[in-house]
Amino acid sequence: MQDKKRTKKKDMAKNKGRMQSTGSSRNKSAIQNMDRTQNAGRTQSKSKIQSNGKIQNKGGIQEHGQDVHEEQEAGSMQKQPLPTEFVMRMQEMLGPEFPAFMESYEKESSYGLRYNPLKADQKQFERTAGAFLLSKVPWAEEGYACKRELHPGKHVLHEAGAYYIQDPSAMSAVEALDPKPGERILDLCAAPGGKTTQIAGRLHGRGLLVSNEIVPSRARILSQNVERFGIRNCVVCNEEPSKLAEYFPCYFHRILVDAPCSGEGMFRKDENARAEWSGEQVTLCAERQLSILESADRMLMPGGMLLYATCTFAPREDEGVIVRFLRSHPEYMLAELPFYEGMEHGRPDWVSPYGGVSDFDADTENAALHLERCLRLFPHRLAGEGHFVAGLYKGQEESFSLSYQHIGQTRQKDMLALWEQFAQESLIHAPEGIVVAFGGQLYLVPDAMRDFGHLKVERAGLHLGEYKKNRFEPAHALARALCDKDAAQSRTLSFDEAERYIRGETVTADSGLHGWVLMCYQGYALGWGKASGGQIKNHYPKGLRMMG
Repeated sequence: MQDKKRTKKKDMAKNKGRMQSTGSSRNKSAIQNMDRTQNAGRTQSKSKIQSNGKIQNKGGIQEHGQDVHEEQEAGSMQKQPLPTEFVMRMQEMLGPEFPAFMESYEKESSYGLRYNPLKADQKQFERTAGAFLLSKVPWAEEGYACKRELHPGKHVLHEAGAYYIQDPSAMSAVEALDPKPGERILDLCAAPGGKTTQIAGRLHGRGLLVSNEIVPSRARILSQNVERFGIRNCVVCNEEPSKLAEYFPCYFHRILVDAPCSGEGMFRKDENARAEWSGEQVTLCAERQLSILESADRMLMPGGMLLYATCTFAPREDEGVIVRFLRSHPEYMLAELPFYEGMEHGRPDWVSPYGGVSDFDADTENAALHLERCLRLFPHRLAGEGHFVAGLYKGQEESFSLSYQHIGQTRQKDMLALWEQFAQESLIHAPEGIVVAFGGQLYLVPDAMRDFGHLKVERAGLHLGEYKKNRFEPAHALARALCDKDAAQSRTLSFDEAERYIRGETVTADSGLHGWVLMCYQGYALGWGKASGGQIKNHYPKGLRMMG
């Protein structure tokens, strides 16, 4: 499971000075940016996976950039007490519910996953991964509570991008955002990628998804998860929100601000979150959240939806931020969001005593703002660690037009010809879109993507491959975006063979196979191999291979 907000807050603080000192690098061209990031993030550690075809309960592939902390949850860390100031505030806020809230901290944290609709439908997924699954998550159509003891994050299916490990309560934000195929969507604070991958599943490859992360190391992790999920229409950026706002004025139909916060919803699964929390951090987070919302407002088109989410219980970062934003942006109104059993409505009565807005009148001002339309998810009420969600509609302007210079097809005819030759020979269904060259690399970019300019880009759509000595070599990302029926030649692997392939070993092949082969497990593509003489040479990226 993911420890998103607390880690993001800490990383941002550590990197603040460094980010300020790298302003000159932001002026590099997009070609330089893309050449720099081809193999980014390929060095994450790997552990050994099991050697039989059944779903296992130990060992396996580690999460790609997900802060799962399974050992911590098993009790390997010494218990850190809850911060006293936090406990006192929650006791005042919750009143009679406080004992149940505290009792939830003695229980195991929630554990869930979302299947990837880009690679399989629900029935196929349940047939393949049914041993992991316990029950559906009511507020997320792709979500399931799952069996922690089977370690689904350490299985070949996870490596294949069949699902994403995620706290069930965190799935509520994208459900409220309700992205539609063909829309332009921005996930502004996106690492490690849980909500980005959920949005991508709803877009079904149509439209544009821009996923941004300000911390470079976390942007690379985000890019890895985008690749693992086989997402074709996502551009991953590594920019400050204010820089993006200069580049995308009134551009997006919907924007998700999964804001860096004090991480109170992480307390049950992360001891460090407890140790690092303070009241001062809550105040600092609230100010930063407002600044991020200001940038988001500049990028949202009139009539669009801005979805604000946190994983904290602090009213100062939740209802308090919403009140302050609405006061300065009267063109917005709170949306009525889907409500499910166990959820709680926003609490206007918490704004004045705990929300940092001392002059708020819960009776009179809330009649206009409707803070009760916000949603709260508490760990003692439902299966989840905790979340706050608010949807904000932006009012229409009387006159509004949108005109941008979109990116054009590559003019490097030699590279394009080699790609077309590869597609004709090796693919039955080739992905469609605009082919763009970045140095020696070819990318398929979404139709809605405008010229990259001087943005720092980690991933520009779907990486097709690279130009090597007058030949085209397909990218690992291209394999992840395909299924077995898309390739002219595919090899279905057993569980044992899939393990050996992921470790970088050679796999046997029928003598009739020759050339590029898509390596698949249970219908999910794992990567490329090249067949010759009854053997398939392994092209699984070395930085992703298993040890042992």
